[in-house]
Amino acid sequence: MSLTVAAITFGIVFLSELPDKTALASLMLGAKYRASYVFVGIAAAFALQVGIALVAGHLLALLPHRWVEGVTGLLFLAGAAMLLFHGGGDDEDGHAAKEPSANSFWKVAGASFVVVAIAEFGDLTQIMTANLAAKYADPLAVGLGAWLALCAVAGIAILGGQKLLKHVPMKMIIRVAAGIMVLMAGFSIFQAITG
Repeated sequence: MSLTVAAITFGIVFLSELPDKTALASLMLGAKYRASYVFVGIAAAFALQVGIALVAGHLLALLPHRWVEGVTGLLFLAGAAMLLFHGGGDDEDGHAAKEPSANSFWKVAGASFVVVAIAEFGDLTQIMTANLAAKYADPLAVGLGAWLALCAVAGIAILGGQKLLKHVPMKMIIRVAAGIMVLMAGFSIFQAITG
């Protein structure tokens, strides 16, 4: 395993993931639930997605661009709807994070896993990971670099969500996040139509 390849992959994927929808999802989940539970679910989802990229990423790159953009747009709309209709909550002061009960680890980690696994499917960083694996012929180094980069961005977003909630009400965060997802959906659907 080449540490240089892992470092190059880490840098490329880290910078690409910072403005990504998954960072937004991580921020939202981190603001709402216990950070360690969320991180475990997200890290597992990233491991799955990196594995898919390493094994079958070249097939993703062959999909027609319009299909990828159309599906992405629909996923953004579904994510915005989920945020608006299921994420509002009735917090007394609008600032309190939900503290999961002792037996809710699997629920929180599982929900985090599903949200990120769906959001990352066919994502730019997944396709880039597949391309880097093909270029360097060192899937272990590329996989490790990509997974560490994705986890680092998610960790930053989760901690940011915890800090943000101390100053901004959860309902406001949800509305802004949903608005951003609707804009991203519109852009993706526009790209799918205009090709």
